[in-house]
Amino acid sequence: MNQARGKQVLLVGATGLVGQGVLEVCLRAPDVTRVTVLVRRPFDVRHHKLRVMQVPAFTQAALATLDLRGLDACLYCAGPLPVGMSEAAYREATVATLARVVDAYGAANPGGFVAYVSGLGADAGSRIMPLRVKGEAEAVLTRSGLAYASLRPGVVRPVLGETSPHRWRRGLYALGDPALAFAARLLPGVLTTTRAIGQCMLQLVRMDGARPAIIDNAAIARNCD
Repeated sequence: MNQARGKQVLLVGATGLVGQGVLEVCLRAPDVTRVTVLVRRPFDVRHHKLRVMQVPAFTQAALATLDLRGLDACLYCAGPLPVGMSEAAYREATVATLARVVDAYGAANPGGFVAYVSGLGADAGSRIMPLRVKGEAEAVLTRSGLAYASLRPGVVRPVLGETSPHRWRRGLYALGDPALAFAARLLPGVLTTTRAIGQCMLQLVRMDGARPAIIDNAAIARNCD
């Protein structure tokens, strides 16, 4: 690992459940000196390490206006739930948006690294729509020319005070947390935590040389929690 200088990272999806946890892990890390969050709406978190970049949409034109130089890594945690979405809409929000952000980041940081939060079972050949689209999103990274890794978490338990942006999920997490904590010990291949995902991403950022292209849920939970 090379920690000769502090790391500067771009975080996409900081308002989501996973992104909130990754942000907290990054802000707590002594070797991370700057976290730039890319958002579409006002972001009210304040911290001396934090820089906010707001654009109205993640379009090519809007992203081209940003100065993304000097960022060691892009931690991409964004992505909608597919509930009620058509495949075309989900692909636009998942694959096309990732591609535009990665292109903008890579143009400014050709030696950079991208860590993408995908999902358990992601497979471009899957018959299940969300898994198929997630697999297509992973393929964006293979074509980017950047160093990359795709994390495939299963059920993610919030453990750093995160709040889901979806009301029904907030209720489920509040009621089911004891059961999830117990299940995580029995099913490490299926359940993980927001802290583990953040720590895993930072481990990848800190690495020199080759990184694993795919990190499954068991590896996230085993090595990073």
